[in-house]
Amino acid sequence: VQLVESGGGLVEAGGSLTLSCTASGFRIVGTSIAWFRQVPGKGREFVAADSWAGSNTKYADSVKGRFTIARDNGKNTVDLQMNNLKPEDTAVYYCAAQGSRFIFDSAEVYDYWGQGTQVTVSS
Repeated sequence: VQLVESGGGLVEAGGSLTLSCTASGFRIVGTSIAWFRQVPGKGREFVAADSWAGSNTKYADSVKGRFTIARDNGKNTVDLQMNNLKPEDTAVYYCAAQGSRFIFDSAEVYDYWGQGTQVTVSS
């Protein structure tokens, strides 16, 4: 079981990035996927999550209206489209998976994690 994030990088404020989370060793059908982010010295912050049980998503207030989470069950990937990026979005972004149909914003619930991808937004 493995999750691999990609798509991070350096972008100017107001720009966009799309992060991808690719799963291997299991199918994301039947798995709820979330994105978290972390800056040095702080815990992992919930960003967005998508439930396998229908069109059910949740976003942190800080990213609502700017970020979109979307899964492609055929490709076994979950993307995070990030628009109108701000310097405070700078962090390492992680995807995580858990088998419940419910959405959780607590990192402790998630069973599997990727290694993370760095996003840096310059002002």
